[in-house]
Amino acid sequence: MTEPQQDLKVPQRDLKLSAPPGTLCVVPAPSEIGALMPYASGKGHSGATWDLHQGDARAVLRQLPAGSVNTTVTSPAYYWQRDYEVEGQFGLEPSIDAYVENLRETFAELKRVLTEDGTLWLNLGDTYYNAKGRPHGEDEKHRKRRMASLRAVDGPGLGLPRKSLIGIPWRVALALQQDGWILRSPIVWVRKSAIPEPTGKDRPWRKYELIFLFSKSVRYYFDRAGLAGEEDVWFIEPERRTRARGTHYAPYPRRLVERCLNAGCPPGGVVLDPFVGGGTTMYVAQEMERSSIGIDLNPVFCDLIAKEMEQAD
Repeated sequence: MTEPQQDLKVPQRDLKLSAPPGTLCVVPAPSEIGALMPYASGKGHSGATWDLHQGDARAVLRQLPAGSVNTTVTSPAYYWQRDYEVEGQFGLEPSIDAYVENLRETFAELKRVLTEDGTLWLNLGDTYYNAKGRPHGEDEKHRKRRMASLRAVDGPGLGLPRKSLIGIPWRVALALQQDGWILRSPIVWVRKSAIPEPTGKDRPWRKYELIFLFSKSVRYYFDRAGLAGEEDVWFIEPERRTRARGTHYAPYPRRLVERCLNAGCPPGGVVLDPFVGGGTTMYVAQEMERSSIGIDLNPVFCDLIAKEMEQAD
């Protein structure tokens, strides 16, 4: 894999920062970034640019210049929740450790790409270990789960008691903390309507997910006013109709992205989503006059996002 060129010279622009006071962070606009050829790119009416890359997030991130992104808002594929039918996808690893390690590798590359005052807003859902499926053949629930083979969480060998909640979000968060990320806040994203779980007959249904706020440095850009009066518990309902929702998407709502950007991305800044999926992060960034970079492994998703972004330009 080609390593990022350290002597890359690109046009630069100044972004005003609030922390630390008086600091000036210089960030290249996405479309000004060197020789990396995007799947699609464009410029909105406000002048904010966008680049969309198709490929493994780790490989694409290695080619982006250091300090070229102000904030990241993303939601990787949850562990064994959906099959996006593309080779190399995250979420279908045979073990919990393999899933965590793939995310660690990705966010290690992302950390280099962030500005020194940059932040990461990471949304992750959890998974239960059922351990009641057969180790071979098919599981009758797969059609509902959109799986092509028996899930690792339905077979033996994960090393947990059956029916355990795996604790995926915190496993990932603590791994990133070990890698030097500063874990600033676990935000509880509450939905008043519980996630339908007809098989959860002997426990409460899940009504929340976690959003972890990480910073790269001790001092970082943060605007408390962007929280809209809600601190670490956010009441935001899922959107039933959105540009990002399709056969395989599980998009987070636009209001969630808006809040992350209002609090964590300076005006005119650059936003990155390395698991852009349905494109919500890029759509919201464009409307908020922030430049954006999206990465996804699935070419079908990239094609749909590119068409939506081009129509909005």
